[in-house]
Amino acid sequence: MHDQSLILWIIGAILTVTGLSGLLLPIVPGAPLLFLGLLFGAWAEGFSYIGIWTLLLLAAMAALTYVVEFAASVLGVKKYGGSKRAMIGAALGGVAGLFLGIPGILLGPFVGAVIGELSMQRSLDEASRAGFGTVVGLAIGVAGKLAIGIAMIGIFLLVRFV
Repeated sequence: MHDQSLILWIIGAILTVTGLSGLLLPIVPGAPLLFLGLLFGAWAEGFSYIGIWTLLLLAAMAALTYVVEFAASVLGVKKYGGSKRAMIGAALGGVAGLFLGIPGILLGPFVGAVIGELSMQRSLDEASRAGFGTVVGLAIGVAGKLAIGIAMIGIFLLVRFV
C-alpha cells in the first residue's frame, strides 16, 4: 500500500466514524461526512472497486437521511395532534437548542412544539402531547438515519469485498 493510499484510508476512516456518530448528534453533519469518508475509501484504491454508480447510490442515501429526519419529525407531531405552529416551534426550538449543548438539542424541539401549541390557546395537555410527538419523531428519525448510514457502509463493504 502506497503512502498516499494509507493517508486516504486513514482520512476516510476518520470521516466515516465521525459521520456515523454525526447521525446521532445533530451538531455534526453526519451524512455528508459519512459519504466523504466512503468517497475517500474509494479514492484510496483509485476507484477500481467502488465506481460512479455505487458512489451515486451512496450520495442518494446520504441525501435520504435528511428526508427521513424531516418526515419523522413532522409525522411525530401530526400523530400526536400537533399543529403547523407546533411543527414550526419544534424546528425553531431545535435550532435554538443547538446553542445550549446536548440538553438543548434534546429539549429544544419539545419546548418549541409546546410553545407553538400554547400560542394557539391549546391546553397544556394538548401542547405536551405535541411536544412528546416531536420527541418520538426525532427518535424515529435518528433510528432511520442510523439505519441508512449502516446500510451505506454495508453497501460499500459489499461492493468492495464481494
